[in-house]
Amino acid sequence: MMSQFLDAIKARRSIYAISKEEVVSDQRVEEIVAEAVLHTPSSFNSQSSRVVVLFHEQHDKLWDITKETLREIVPADSFAPTEEKMAAFRSGRGTVLFFEDQEVIQGLQEQFALYKDNFPVWSEQSSGMLQFVVWTALANEGIGATLQHYNPLIDEKVRNEWNIPASWKLIAQMPFGKPMAEPGEKPFNPIESRMKVFK
Repeated sequence: MMSQFLDAIKARRSIYAISKEEVVSDQRVEEIVAEAVLHTPSSFNSQSSRVVVLFHEQHDKLWDITKETLREIVPADSFAPTEEKMAAFRSGRGTVLFFEDQEVIQGLQEQFALYKDNFPVWSEQSSGMLQFVVWTALANEGIGATLQHYNPLIDEKVRNEWNIPASWKLIAQMPFGKPMAEPGEKPFNPIESRMKVFK
């Protein structure tokens, strides 16, 4: 069992070339995300993470919004690579939006004042774990994904388009779909420079 878990971790990579073709059913993707949200740990069991899953036309709409938002700030003569990147994300089947509920965090800050400064940090850590769990679980089903961060540029438009509560802070976007290419070789720094063991 441990070997399978580690193999799943190793298999999770950034897959940029994705398509709209079905790998597993949309319902299965929903189940995966729901299980991840339920079982990913959070400090003080705060359960502050929130997600929105966009499929098909709703997914396309997100990347159209992102493209037009970026068009307003990226110089026209250098916009082509950005437009290409948005088209690549849009070519997928769906996107998972990750949020953290600031009301939950503020409530914990009031309840446990001694740890006030830590709760936003712990919230981000919990969100990172959730992103990793979802990403790895999708990869385990043969679905390719990447993690993107176009917040806060798109926050207001996303909130308005999908009626997102004001207390939900957008953290990351994960476009996913059928992998259309293998990931490149991933270099690793020597483990000796990254890990110490004392016995």
